[in-house]
Amino acid sequence: MRRRVVVAMLTLLLTPAIVLAVPRPRPPRLDPRDVSPMPSFVRRVEPAIVALHVKAAPEAPSSARLGARRFGSATIFDARGYAVTVSYVVVDSVSIEARTRDGHKVPARLVGLDLESGLGVVKLEGEGPWPVASLGQSRDAVPGALTGTVGVDEDNDLVWVAGSVRAIRRFSAAWEYMLERGMVITPASPSWSGNAVVNERGEVIGIASLRLGEPPHVHLAIPVERFTPVKEELIVAGRVTSRPARPWIGLYTAGRPGGGVVIEGFAPVGPAGRSDLRAGDHIVRVNGVTVASQEEFYEQLWRGQPGDVIQLGVHRDGAVRDIAVPSIDRYRLYRPFAR
Repeated sequence: MRRRVVVAMLTLLLTPAIVLAVPRPRPPRLDPRDVSPMPSFVRRVEPAIVALHVKAAPEAPSSARLGARRFGSATIFDARGYAVTVSYVVVDSVSIEARTRDGHKVPARLVGLDLESGLGVVKLEGEGPWPVASLGQSRDAVPGALTGTVGVDEDNDLVWVAGSVRAIRRFSAAWEYMLERGMVITPASPSWSGNAVVNERGEVIGIASLRLGEPPHVHLAIPVERFTPVKEELIVAGRVTSRPARPWIGLYTAGRPGGGVVIEGFAPVGPAGRSDLRAGDHIVRVNGVTVASQEEFYEQLWRGQPGDVIQLGVHRDGAVRDIAVPSIDRYRLYRPFAR
């Protein structure tokens, strides 16, 4: 009896060791060729990225600076086939060909412009539902946050760059344009016009617009906070009607060391080009208010409404003179708003 008890106890003690000694099958390993080199946040947005090949009328106002043939990326945000891109790619378009990630060519048309933010919306023609990117919260972005910049080149090859938010700041540019909160993304993508800027979850938080600075470049992204609240207005009305239109005079300016702004040129169809203003004039006041920067110039210029006469105080030949310039609603210059 005692012998049987000892044998039983030894069996219980040795059984785990015997079990552990049994060879186990190795876990399956993925073939490196089956593993995508792209981060997951890039893969999530890729199906919604399309290439836009755009033809504009050669005589259109925008073609003088942008050319009549243009290219950019767009991101589908609505399953009906609506995609967002930068306005300068599609303004004055007479034909748009979209190319999907599987290489299909699809006609598209411009349906909305937001020239204040610098965004445009196109509609892909064809049956849906289309793959849709998720729109994130750009106000949650902070300097140092991880980003991906995702677009395509003219051969429809995917172009993506992993980067981060370098800064979030006010940004003004020569063509009567200013963002209160522009996102500066580093590094810049080699293909940036209309690219989606996504967060670590693959949600779109911005649309890449401009390449800035000297190499190594950064790029400016328009936050989706400027787009999400007005996207339905752009689809339905073609422009944002919930905020006042800005007066526009058609000046190209640059900030001047020591204060104020210098006139560098004129839009080919803008009222400023038909006024007594000259390239090189130093603007020091707007409607009697002194301005010390390009940002202050825009703030004063936009206080009125289209049709107002703008009084510009310019320093020329050692004296300051006031020059009256009538303003207009610039949407009237561009398709599909031209009358």
